[in-house]
Amino acid sequence: MAASKGRTADPGEHGGEREEARYVRRRPAPPLRPLVAWYSGYRDAGVPPGTHRGLPSPYLTMIVTLDDPLVVAAHPDPRTPAGSYDTLVGGLHTAPAIVTHDGRQSGVQLALTPLGARALLGVPAGELSGLDLDGADVLGALAGELRERLLGATGWDDRFAALDAVLSRRTRPTRERPPEVTLAWRRMLAAGGRVTVSDLAREAGWSARHLNSRFREEIGLSPKEAARVVRFDRVRRLLQNASASGRRIALADAAAECGFYDQAHLAREFRSLAGCSPSRWLAEEGAPFRYVQAWGEDVRPDSAA
Repeated sequence: MAASKGRTADPGEHGGEREEARYVRRRPAPPLRPLVAWYSGYRDAGVPPGTHRGLPSPYLTMIVTLDDPLVVAAHPDPRTPAGSYDTLVGGLHTAPAIVTHDGRQSGVQLALTPLGARALLGVPAGELSGLDLDGADVLGALAGELRERLLGATGWDDRFAALDAVLSRRTRPTRERPPEVTLAWRRMLAAGGRVTVSDLAREAGWSARHLNSRFREEIGLSPKEAARVVRFDRVRRLLQNASASGRRIALADAAAECGFYDQAHLAREFRSLAGCSPSRWLAEEGAPFRYVQAWGEDVRPDSAA
């Protein structure tokens, strides 16, 4: 929800109010990679106030702030009131979150794999579906410890090392997840969302109804919803990367490449999941893109937690 594609060396100082924008992305320690796809550190100060759409993706979100709280003006679940957070945990969702800032924002965002939710968060991803929660409501005292450790670190390397240490201690292996769901989710990702529920059910040896129930419990979305989100995530990355590199790509070509029926189908899905058209979203985010979700690398670890 909150950082950009630009990168610099490992700055530890806050930098006051002068204009600065510093962003660092790192893979976690190898034992954590089935659970956490990446860490994204960000610090903006002295930039114009702004609004950002936190878009649906195949990852749960954890954000640990540094200097200023994360302000969420609108959540994917409209029943959740606006609020500010020192730490936040969010499940998979099919509507955008709206994040605002007054020109300062800083923290670390973690992209969590749904299949790792039980081991890392202690609950299946289905219990967090569509929700943004205060980190303490999910992690307990660990949320405060994480923030204290990051605030006490001297730079990004130390912050990421602290995350590795605390999360490694937190992780608990679990065998509660059905292997059929693991295989179905991996198949979904490998196919870029271009797989039918009937095919997944047949491969699992389950009825479509049973697959739908168990998949939703462990992933947080139904197989059909998850396929929509995976296709959407793929096409928005394609459009971002093309725009950031100065290339033009026709929406019809992007639709064909990412498994949409046609350009009209892509436009409808984008408006449904992002709340706006592709062109409006690209204009809002700008280039270089200013948020974590815009980073183009597509890391999809094989979650075996």
